[in-house]
Amino acid sequence: MDETQYRQTYQQVNRQRCVFEKSIQTGQSNCSQSHRFCLADREGVACNLELGHRRCVTLQDLLRRNANFALGIPKIDAALPHNKELRIQNGGLLGIRQLLEQDKEASTPITDIHQLITSTIEHFQSLDGIPYAEVVRFIVSYKVKKRRRSS
Repeated sequence: MDETQYRQTYQQVNRQRCVFEKSIQTGQSNCSQSHRFCLADREGVACNLELGHRRCVTLQDLLRRNANFALGIPKIDAALPHNKELRIQNGGLLGIRQLLEQDKEASTPITDIHQLITSTIEHFQSLDGIPYAEVVRFIVSYKVKKRRRSS
């Protein structure tokens, strides 16, 4: 299967792609409203909840807009390099969790993205109310783990 055909099939199979798919695939988070599936030899993650998906899209946009200068991203509407997207997703979620649960170990994976966003909205009244300056510190300091090459 060539890459173009794979992408077309992926979009047909996964109509509501999980916004935090990269974070889930790296094992740094999980979500009660997502499900994994396999297509060819790859794994994808889909979102089961339309409201949850809209909230995640909004949060991703806010994380990108607030971290773009710190990460040297010239345009926030363009696709990001894999490592920068991982830093935004993983660092952003960890930073938000740290704001809510200051006693939690910063490197512990996020157990439920949906619940984290729901708690964040309850605590800050909206996703816009998050103190992003503090979250951006986590994004900037997040280190992407290097993949081990198989021989």
